[in-house]
Amino acid sequence: VQLQASGGGLGEAGGSLRLSCAVSGSISSINILGWYRQAPGKQRELVATITSGDSIVYADSVKGRFTISRDNAKKTVSLQMNGLKLEDTAVYYCSYRSHYSSRTYYGQGTQVTVSS
Repeated sequence: VQLQASGGGLGEAGGSLRLSCAVSGSISSINILGWYRQAPGKQRELVATITSGDSIVYADSVKGRFTISRDNAKKTVSLQMNGLKLEDTAVYYCSYRSHYSSRTYYGQGTQVTVSS
């Protein structure tokens, strides 16, 4: 399984950025795609996940600001980030987990930096 993230970069507080991730390889049609992030000096934390049945979970810190979506035909997952805050600065990782496995795969990470 390979995950290739794109997007991110530098954004302003109150502004927007969009992340996308393409998933390839031997993947199950029943799966959970998601985004995690890791800020300097902190542990990796969940941002949002979406199942193949479109069930969504958001971290409390991003609810109402971030929107996760997926395109099953293209095997992609995206994260629309609006209302950016300084504390959203982190490396963002897309993730894949099969419904039939406990192993989670991560992409290479993409830097998001929010400036005031």
